[in-house]
Amino acid sequence: MKLLKTLSLSIIGLVSTGAMAQEFSSDIQIRPRYEYTNGFGTLLTPTTSHTSFVGQRTRLNLNYKDEKLTVKVALQNVRTWGNVNTLGNISTDKNGLALYEGWAQYNFTDKWSTKVGRQLISYDNQRIIGGLDWANQGRSFDAALFKYKGAKSQLDLGFALNADSEGKVAPSTPFTTDFKDMQYAWYHTSIKKLGVSLLALNIGREYLKAPLDIETNYTQTFGTYANYAGKKVTFDFSFYGQTGKIATSEVSAWQTAANLGYAFSPKFKATLGYEFLSGKDQTSTSPMTKSFNPIFGTNHAFNGFMDYFYVGNHANSVGLQDLTLKLDFPIKKVNLSVAPHLFYTANELAATDDKYLGTEVDVTAVYKASKDITLIAGYSQMFGSDAMVALKGGLNDTTNNWAYLMVNINPQIFSTKK
Repeated sequence: MKLLKTLSLSIIGLVSTGAMAQEFSSDIQIRPRYEYTNGFGTLLTPTTSHTSFVGQRTRLNLNYKDEKLTVKVALQNVRTWGNVNTLGNISTDKNGLALYEGWAQYNFTDKWSTKVGRQLISYDNQRIIGGLDWANQGRSFDAALFKYKGAKSQLDLGFALNADSEGKVAPSTPFTTDFKDMQYAWYHTSIKKLGVSLLALNIGREYLKAPLDIETNYTQTFGTYANYAGKKVTFDFSFYGQTGKIATSEVSAWQTAANLGYAFSPKFKATLGYEFLSGKDQTSTSPMTKSFNPIFGTNHAFNGFMDYFYVGNHANSVGLQDLTLKLDFPIKKVNLSVAPHLFYTANELAATDDKYLGTEVDVTAVYKASKDITLIAGYSQMFGSDAMVALKGGLNDTTNNWAYLMVNINPQIFSTKK
């Protein structure tokens, strides 16, 4: 009897311990953003004019965690104000709910784990793979990861396989959404204040080689990212190369960037940066792809906020050089930044020998109104050159600018441990 009592108490203790280790939480994000666009993405033309709109993300995050298992489900609705009438009939609401994240991570040990499902994947400065949080819909992947995390080093191995449906026979048309399959390895290590990462990414894309003959060719992106964060000096550097094939075209492209920052005082920091992305002369007849593709990068964060380059545009073009000076300084409770960009082509235009594309100036203000509410406002203006007109068309003798005001409301609505 004494032994039975001891075992019973032990089991109750184990159950209680397991229950105490469980954590549940939920938070909501409501993020409306007003935008005024007047030459956003490309120069205005004689037949285009400014417009304005409000877009909104509404996202619900549900989180569960115990000693071994972590689960997250994130549901979201993305809409433009007014694209559903005021009656709000659910049968005609074309926005609906979407699964942004739905994944589970299981920890085999303190260092090794696996993570499967729809998930946000983001590494380093998000130049090659990022969450694209600026876009209301964001970016997430259906993937399986094997993860190692030590005291100073991390390793992620990622795998993905995409299909249009669960068809039981091979399709007759290529899969053209993003990619057919993906494999990558990302390694990161820290040496005091220096962090170094290595990335190798293999992307398979299908194409129609001949009628009823679908083939997959692969493009490889590989390189490194390093960053140093001192008390006054910050520095980061990246270098990536691309090779392989896209359909029948051989790929040979590269990117490099460096940013050097210095904090002159706790309230003033300046960062000088330069990025080069390879391209191809407009007059070139070579079938080779020489233009670097940031692939899944958060491209809005680079090369100016007006999205003239690499945000759904500028692919397979003349490349880019971007020289920037970012100034960060708070005024009372508002964090301000001013960032002018000088843009040049990396390769030759057909219509002009001039490589200078223009200057963009970005101004951003961030104010944290409360624990759960942040206000972000921005203004950008593009001063396009004749070379920009030769590249994109449009007018450079008129004002091309953009402004926005965004409210990010992100309260935690539920949290419990047991």
